[in-house]
Amino acid sequence: MKHDSRAWARQSLAWLTILGLVAMIAACGNAAPTVAPPTLAAAATSAPAAPTASGNDNPVTLTFFYPVAVPGPITQIIDGYIEKFQAQNPNIKVNAVLSGGYGDTMTKIQTTIKGGGTPPDVAVLLASDLYSLTDANAIQPLDEYVKAAGGDAFTSDFQPAFLANSSYQGSIWSLPFQRSTPVLYYNKDLYQAAGLDPDKPPTTYQELVDYAKKLTKPDGSQWGIEISSDGIPYWLFQSFVIGNGGNVVTPGVANKVNFNGPEVVSALQDQAALALTEKVEPPGILAWANMPTDFVNGKAAMIYHSSGSLANILKQAKFQVGVSFPVGEKGYGAPTGGGNLYMLKGIPAEHQAAAWKFIQFMTSPEIQADWSKNTGYIASRKSAYDTQLMKDYIAQTPQAAVGRDFLKYAQAELSTHNNAQIQKILGDAVQAVLTGKAEAQQSLDNAQKQADQLLSQFPN
Repeated sequence: MKHDSRAWARQSLAWLTILGLVAMIAACGNAAPTVAPPTLAAAATSAPAAPTASGNDNPVTLTFFYPVAVPGPITQIIDGYIEKFQAQNPNIKVNAVLSGGYGDTMTKIQTTIKGGGTPPDVAVLLASDLYSLTDANAIQPLDEYVKAAGGDAFTSDFQPAFLANSSYQGSIWSLPFQRSTPVLYYNKDLYQAAGLDPDKPPTTYQELVDYAKKLTKPDGSQWGIEISSDGIPYWLFQSFVIGNGGNVVTPGVANKVNFNGPEVVSALQDQAALALTEKVEPPGILAWANMPTDFVNGKAAMIYHSSGSLANILKQAKFQVGVSFPVGEKGYGAPTGGGNLYMLKGIPAEHQAAAWKFIQFMTSPEIQADWSKNTGYIASRKSAYDTQLMKDYIAQTPQAAVGRDFLKYAQAELSTHNNAQIQKILGDAVQAVLTGKAEAQQSLDNAQKQADQLLSQFPN
């Protein structure tokens, strides 16, 4: 009985954590003008069948929640995929629900379950929320379905950096769908005007500072660089840490963080210096949603933003856009980000096999190639880059290959138990230093103490 009480308390705490989510996104941006529906290649249908659920041959209607996290005609793209899926699977209907941001989607699911209702069958939720979702008993493992689809032969085609966010306690809980990393967007025309080689972006933090100084105008009409510090400031900050040779988390360890190690403190000092001492970035809190606009309008010569914003930026920019990877003192580095496809726990048994078919379809190489082309997200399947669609796209738009090619420098995003609160603790500490209200060491020491206290109740 005591064991059951502790489990109930932990689950309740996890749901309270989820309720406290504040618009957490792995990538977000401004809405873009509507464009014509995307070209859609035929999705693969050769994967082994998933385990048969009761009533699988009878008509099934699935509910699918998805958030919008980057600019672009996302609803049109998703609707096109669903139309294609339903044509291939006439007994399965998919009701797609545009559920707001990632935090909105999580809250809606939590509210439904807490109220005794039936959750959506499939949802796109943050990959970094895996531990919170399992703590709350909200999702079900996909092991049997993955095994039926080919096991290791099936999963080995996913990008390892993305698939790493899908496993916990020996089970696979989700598959990568709309995945990203931060990238460095730079204006090649402004590079040339400043006497910089447009084909040689910065490779270290010092080069970034040197370039930004040449690209900054004293009257404030043009800044060398802009890096968002609102919403999810921990995410872009992780790029500096990883580029310094460290990280704030250890992959697979969900109850410990490294917020105040020397490489983390140095990284925060470096990021803060861009505005406070180097004067190459606007002071104060910079809004994530404003970064692409500032960039395409020439106000910022360089920005850190999601690779998922690529398509929209290329569409709006009237200049040559360069894409590279974020940097730290020791070189390139960035966290992964974005959302995975989860199957929710508590859905009717007859829906489960249909839900798996839909997950397979949405993560198929052909769909991932089309999704990457029309959004800028990095295709989660390696074989997506072997499709003719992607080959043609990269030949025309070589910037689209940068995120994939730099995945070798990417590491895990901050993800723990009590995830929303832990991310907020680090984000608050980062913001305090970026705005000159605190020193890096003290701010990160305080963050470490708070995180240790919250995570002490959880086993790994």
